[in-house]
Amino acid sequence: MSKTSPTVLLCIGGGIAAYKSAMLCSRLVQNGVQVRVAMSDAATKFIGVPTLSALSGRSVATSLFDASRPLGSHIELADGLDLMIVAPATADLLAKFAHGIADDLISTTYLQATCPVILSPAMSDSMWNKAAVKRNIETLAKDGCKMIGPESGWLSCRVRGDGRMSEPDTIAAAIFAALELPQS
Repeated sequence: MSKTSPTVLLCIGGGIAAYKSAMLCSRLVQNGVQVRVAMSDAATKFIGVPTLSALSGRSVATSLFDASRPLGSHIELADGLDLMIVAPATADLLAKFAHGIADDLISTTYLQATCPVILSPAMSDSMWNKAAVKRNIETLAKDGCKMIGPESGWLSCRVRGDGRMSEPDTIAAAIFAALELPQS
């Protein structure tokens, strides 16, 4: 792992918490991290590609099939990574990861990645507390993924409960710790 300029892949799942990923991206870049960004199709409905491109200083991957990535998006995104962070990690992505399903850019890249993976779940309280989601979280923890959150608080569905994505500074602190980087 490079101590001078680590490379992190920020994968953004399709949930309202995707807006927090812009701040996370900015925080990482400000601390000298090279950030690659991959967004699910649903994520692009919540936050714009140009925002993440401007913050990361790089093009944003949104498709598994992209002619500008001749080796394959999942291959090129995963190559040389020091860490992969998925924020928000939706129930859909957690299920795909736990069961080895590779049918989109992020799930395929997850299977390709050989670096540590941090997941920051975000969903409604009802979804977070489903037995199926709990099983998927247990499987992913056994597979070596680290979880950051979720937290309790105000949710976009207008209730208080569990499932709120951790704040960008909390997630960034976990990334810096995993990469053994000082924070500024």
